[in-house]
Amino acid sequence: MPFYDKLLSRYDHLARLLTKVMDERPRDAVDIFEDMSQEVKRAELQDTQSTVRDATPISTAAALAEQQRALFSQRVGEDPAQEEDLVETPLPNVPELTFYLEQAGVGLGKEEMHRIFLALKQLVDTQPLQRCRFWGKILGTESNYFVAEGEFREGEDEEDEAAEEEERKAEHDMDAVSRWTMSGAAVSHQRVANRLHKLADKSLPVVPKEDKGTGANKCSYFVCREPGMPWVRLPSVTPAQIIAARQICKFFTGRLDAPIASSPPFPGNEANYLRAQIARISASTQVSPLGFYQFAEEEGEEDEETPRYSLEENPDFEGIPVSEMAESLSTWVHHVPHILEQ
Repeated sequence: MPFYDKLLSRYDHLARLLTKVMDERPRDAVDIFEDMSQEVKRAELQDTQSTVRDATPISTAAALAEQQRALFSQRVGEDPAQEEDLVETPLPNVPELTFYLEQAGVGLGKEEMHRIFLALKQLVDTQPLQRCRFWGKILGTESNYFVAEGEFREGEDEEDEAAEEEERKAEHDMDAVSRWTMSGAAVSHQRVANRLHKLADKSLPVVPKEDKGTGANKCSYFVCREPGMPWVRLPSVTPAQIIAARQICKFFTGRLDAPIASSPPFPGNEANYLRAQIARISASTQVSPLGFYQFAEEEGEEDEETPRYSLEENPDFEGIPVSEMAESLSTWVHHVPHILEQ
């Protein structure tokens, strides 16, 4: 095999052949020595396939398409006739939402929104959510984030204890945020900045994060790089992370475990930074026509001075003419509480 001689030298071939003999230890090694030599040669040629044709590498688009095939396939054991007996779906009408977004001149396109809708269906099938919606898409330097917002059913929010431990560690370990490589004077400047921030923070009490289901942690957020890829739940946000996120401006990389190199230092990685920016955007940009929502009646609310944050759609809302909503901003209200300055 002249071509085989170009791949391996005679010494390498003999070394592999003797290794094969010592591993298998045949009784009649002398009689089948030539056959074993041919097997070694065939094994090497079979790996390269260069004698037949060049191996075609799988492109990124083809690998993604193969991964998204599961979105369009019916799950084993799924009976469409039983869908009527199931509970009401927590998903909104995504095609209708796509239509109205296109009317406003924004959106991601019908094809991509349909894949997002199928990915959201996968999410609600694996998580006990009572409400779920597509929050948006955040662009990154290496990959993007598709963000889903959801609320768990009461008593079914089970988060990994290890993730909770990491959050508590991030709140008290400010040194972890400076684990990135620098050189020369930048190292000393960063160390001085970290020490100054530590000295300034010693006199300030640590503000605890809000409980799940309240305030900035009212909703849970899941992200994936592309529809069809696994959803990853983001950790709860802390006041320290929101304060730091207001003071820095960083590009997202698309890697949740990427460190955040900034001044002032950020207490966490990109997953925490992404969650903090989502909380800020959600609290600042959600508006609705005046009267569309009303406060939900909650049990045990006797103090009228206690602020109420639970909302529900007003069944008596009759709508506002488009001309009035376009003419004056007084017909629009923020229905999500703002995040106060700390």
